Amino acid sequence: IDVSPDLISKITDSVLEEVREWQSRPLEPVWPVIFLDAIVCKVRDAGTVKNKAAHLAVGVGVDGKKEVLGIWVEHTEGAKFWLRVMNDLKARGIEDVLIVVCDGLTGLPAAIEAVWPDAVVQTCIVHLTRASLRWVNYKDRKRVAAQLRLIYGAPTEQAARDALDAWTDSEIGRQYPAIKRQWEAAWEQVIPFFAFPPEVRKVIYTTNMIESINYQLRKITKTRGHFPTDEALIKLLYLGCREMGRTNRAGRGGRSNYNWKIALNQFDVMFPGRLDNA
Repeated sequence: IDVSPDLISKITDSVLEEVREWQSRPLEPVWPVIFLDAIVCKVRDAGTVKNKAAHLAVGVGVDGKKEVLGIWVEHTEGAKFWLRVMNDLKARGIEDVLIVVCDGLTGLPAAIEAVWPDAVVQTCIVHLTRASLRWVNYKDRKRVAAQLRLIYGAPTEQAARDALDAWTDSEIGRQYPAIKRQWEAAWEQVIPFFAFPPEVRKVIYTTNMIESINYQLRKITKTRGHFPTDEALIKLLYLGCREMGRTNRAGRGGRSNYNWKIALNQFDVMFPGRLDNA
């Protein structure tokens, strides 16, 4: 059977009402961790194909399950836009977040503080490491990545500081001075990581948490070339999130209940009383 792109679009438009309900659904009042991230997709706009950022807010609930809280499409990733996103989440019921993990976008920590003043802002270690490796020749990447791992894998803040100083004084570190500048600039949002025990670090270190979601969503978008509209992009991303939710409910994926319970008790000690209303 031959079908036109217009027919496919009309059929899939039936999911738009479901998307609208999902985007406005009420949310739990307290979340231990929320990740803010974006994936870039190509969308046709005013006759030309442009890169647009699909912004994702991914929450980790008190039960330890990760959930995509919403998807918003914008030309660029900016602190003002993220502020609107967070105000949207607050209007849908989120009153308190213990930790917000994000990239090093200028102005974003202040925007988070304006919405959830008691939240700890943590720079995403994956984003910071990836940004550092952009400066590095391909032949040196494994070596540099191993050195950076000594910093964020350090047992304490002081040990991490010592590892950063050792890196910047090393031969390979002197070849890439921009990496030192990046880590120095982000250091105030890196160091909260070291106040947490290993069980909590595993939750806020994003390799397995949000990167797994991004990988699945990139996999379903990269084969499309470009999308005709913002709505078409959001439809596909929503369907991908819905399918991942079904997979997790079927028992394939999610977090180890034992490890999460350890982390949850650590959260309760470190943020006394704030999980009581969850």
